[in-house]
Amino acid sequence: MSKYIKGDLCLAYEVHGEGVPILLIAPGGLRSERGMWSNSPIDPLATLSPYFQVISMDQRNAGASSGPIKADHSWQTYTQDQLDLMDYLGHQRFAVVGMCIGGPYILNLIKTAPERVLASTVLQTIGRDDNRQAFLSMFDGWADDLHQGDPETFPASALADQRRHMFENDLTFLCMTEQEVAQGTAPMLIMDGADTYHPASSSQRLAELQPQAERLTQWKQPPDTEQAASHMLNFFQSHLV
Repeated sequence: MSKYIKGDLCLAYEVHGEGVPILLIAPGGLRSERGMWSNSPIDPLATLSPYFQVISMDQRNAGASSGPIKADHSWQTYTQDQLDLMDYLGHQRFAVVGMCIGGPYILNLIKTAPERVLASTVLQTIGRDDNRQAFLSMFDGWADDLHQGDPETFPASALADQRRHMFENDLTFLCMTEQEVAQGTAPMLIMDGADTYHPASSSQRLAELQPQAERLTQWKQPPDTEQAASHMLNFFQSHLV
């Protein structure tokens, strides 16, 4: 494990393989960290690192990463962390794989720096479908853990502001409007979700807004899992090599 440090921000990451860089954004909600990939049916590090340079990171205040919480923090805060890490590693252009909360993170990367994102794979994105309270409860559990551990670094007022900026909205993908999502043009592979946090309707809507995207609806159980991993590898090889 290596660390990128910028002021009071510390981002933990690992680099595996060589070639075109692919950033991995793990599942786990705001607890998104490298170890969470062990819960995924597909291991993108094992699948992609023999052919590409794969960068796996812990988001701020998850895993071995840490950073302050401020009143203006939002989806954009995490996007800037991701871009800063790729800048630090010398990667002007890169691809992305994201699962769960990685869906909005990828969408916001594409919105913020469309010239930098070469292609992406979105595995069971989070999204709205009569599940607002589930996301608020998820945030509150994460925020309570931070505040109770260090109330000075993680003040309740700043956490409440971050909650409002990120989750107290009715946007399908939480981070931007559907019109903004539809403006993305980078190649995308979508693999559907099927539960409260990752409703299939969100994956379907993302595919409708990204008509150039490829989509897999079945991928979590063998033999679909192996086929989906091969599909993801072929997808990136076709767009990055």
